[in-house]
Amino acid sequence: MKKNLVKKEIVDRLLNFKKSEKFIPLHSPTFNGNEEKYLVDCVKSNFVSSVGEYVNRFERALESFTGIDNAILTVNGTSALHISLISLGVNRGDEVLLPAMTFVATANAISYIGAIPHFIDVNENTLGVDSDKLEEYLYKIVRIENDQAINVETGKIIKAIIPMHTFGHSVDMDKLHRVAKKFKLEIIEDSAESLGSKYNGKHTGKLSKLSAISFNGNKIITTGGGGAILTDSDELASKIKHFITTAKKPHKWEYEHDKVGYNYRMPAINASLGLAQLEQLAKFIKQKRELAKEYRKLFKNFEDAYIFKEPDYAKSNYWLNALILKDTNLSIRNYILKKTNLSGFMTRPVWKLISNLTIYKNSPSMNLDSSKSLENRIINIPSSPWLIK
Repeated sequence: MKKNLVKKEIVDRLLNFKKSEKFIPLHSPTFNGNEEKYLVDCVKSNFVSSVGEYVNRFERALESFTGIDNAILTVNGTSALHISLISLGVNRGDEVLLPAMTFVATANAISYIGAIPHFIDVNENTLGVDSDKLEEYLYKIVRIENDQAINVETGKIIKAIIPMHTFGHSVDMDKLHRVAKKFKLEIIEDSAESLGSKYNGKHTGKLSKLSAISFNGNKIITTGGGGAILTDSDELASKIKHFITTAKKPHKWEYEHDKVGYNYRMPAINASLGLAQLEQLAKFIKQKRELAKEYRKLFKNFEDAYIFKEPDYAKSNYWLNALILKDTNLSIRNYILKKTNLSGFMTRPVWKLISNLTIYKNSPSMNLDSSKSLENRIINIPSSPWLIK
């Protein structure tokens, strides 16, 4: 099909799917449960800060839902990543591997501690870290010395890797763990988008020491602003809770702080909203998976674009649906973005590769051919659960 026909056909299909005069956002929260009840109860209790009972209730509910032993609520997903890096001993000057195709917060959290983002490529079949390509790359640039991975090109320790479960679709974690073990890397899962998603039957984050979640307003459930760290390690959980409550030693009245800590604990008023949202998460996931199915029908047998489908090993929450163009011609992508947004059907390109941002352009990087191609071809389309009744 000729390019002009392709882009017009894609726009027509999307706008016919809209079937409404109202503006359709990319992703908006759904408040149909106990949100107002719990918020009012929290306010009436006068315990609206991090010592309120809703913080503990939300944490216990998250643990039950994910099957992970410890959930620690934070003020946002970025702070969850920041503290996770510190807790696993990533130091100033260490390099941390992360996909170039992710939200900038991942790289920022690394920069907060003076560590160095080191960009790696993704796999088009998973939208997550390409472990095979990464392994080949690390063999070329790493020597193992004193049980640490040394980048022979920079002389720096490569300490950790942060895989990101893009749009809620899980990375192939078994492959990645094999690579991480071989090269002595700690793993922190960026699960900001994957609450409710599973890898081989286990919730994302279950196979790693730490994972970080976001409850921003555009996520599958929201606390307005907020995040969480998930871990099966009681020792790490205790360490993290201490860090994020200004490292204050327990005492009824004395103010004794034994480290430079952080005021990163989620307030109860946010947690009360999150608890009500979590009660509806199973329904949201069911609706979103059904929506993804409808989008795939919409583009079935369409040669020039397709809707991304979860890998065989995964069961995704389909936080955002991704329309992926076969052609890397930016004019096609930009035409679709312009026409849909002008028609009240909100679409967005994937993030600009972080490796191309001025603030990170001098950071180390592997070949990013797949990421560069996807950057020009991905269009995220409306994915709110309420789009399916």
